[in-house]
Amino acid sequence: MTVKKFRLKANEIKDLKISLGACFATDKITVEGKKVNFMYRQKSDNAQDSGWRFFSGEESEEYTNDPNNTSIFDVNTIANYDSSIIPFLDSSSGSVFERNQKTGQLSQIFDFKFPE
Repeated sequence: MTVKKFRLKANEIKDLKISLGACFATDKITVEGKKVNFMYRQKSDNAQDSGWRFFSGEESEEYTNDPNNTSIFDVNTIANYDSSIIPFLDSSSGSVFERNQKTGQLSQIFDFKFPE
């Protein structure tokens, strides 16, 4: 098993958006330091799950399906990696946001098909 070298150390994580629960994020964000370019909130899998899923937008389906490339984090941790997501974190289940590569802004999209 390979030990991941995360971009942020535990002592660098500040309380930016607490009490939302756990989320799924890829190593493109937490290891490689890419911005969150795509995020969605699905129905929670359990009481600890916020339903949030975070991606850089560079992940292939094969990459995402490999459990070695993803981890579960507190949502606050991902907010520390990319604080531009904070204004959207109270959005309801079913919300989807994508970063406009020209403006750099996240905006809601409506044509995403949620995974089964």
